[in-house]
Amino acid sequence: MRLLIVEDNPRLCEAMASGLQAVGDVEVVGALDRGEDVLPLCLDHSPDAILMDVQLEGEMTGIDAAIAVRRELPRLPIVFYSIQDDDDYYRRFRESGILSHYAYVRKSNYLLPAMVLPLLHDAIAGRSFVDPEIEERVHEVRTLDEQSPMALLEPTERDVALMLARGMTNEQIAASMGFRDKRTISRINGQIYAAWGLADTTTDEKVARTRAAIIVATGRMLSWDEEGTLLATDGRGEATEWEAPWTGR
Repeated sequence: MRLLIVEDNPRLCEAMASGLQAVGDVEVVGALDRGEDVLPLCLDHSPDAILMDVQLEGEMTGIDAAIAVRRELPRLPIVFYSIQDDDDYYRRFRESGILSHYAYVRKSNYLLPAMVLPLLHDAIAGRSFVDPEIEERVHEVRTLDEQSPMALLEPTERDVALMLARGMTNEQIAASMGFRDKRTISRINGQIYAAWGLADTTTDEKVARTRAAIIVATGRMLSWDEEGTLLATDGRGEATEWEAPWTGR
């Protein structure tokens, strides 16, 4: 097996390369630390499979690198691993359209040669595997995205919400969208507040506008209880107190 390793920790990369080559049926044809370098090496050295961290040096993640590779080398087998538990990585993986010839596992559980090799052989054979913990998190992110605040708005309402979140006044929004009557924006704002549950209480328009802007900025379905506690709906549909990143609470 001709293997490319993509890992930005030099010690770990060296350890994996030596450990896998010691098994006997692995030839490491390259070791990289940046996603941007993966496709050129694949084109030059034709590896049978890639073993790749998701978080890498440079601008491209491992998933971005895999997408670039598979445009030119369809279904080249890839085993992803990661210690990261970030929604954006799972979202990017889900949106990548990768369907076969892959595995996605936890770095801490699967990096021994005896555990990695079966995954590589399975990927080469066209089989796929997702670590159960990661599969659960991908499902959570999918559910969360389906509950995205913007999914509850009509196209014009989405445009208004985005401009509202940029701090534009009703007059500025109306002018930008070509409305002659700024009251149109007030009516659209009301529909946004209603769709996001911001009109279910006696909250005044200024507070609702601020809360709508926060929802747009975070991309999360947020709510506030009677005491003003900030709540977020997770992938399981449960509302729990949310620690806003800009306040530490």
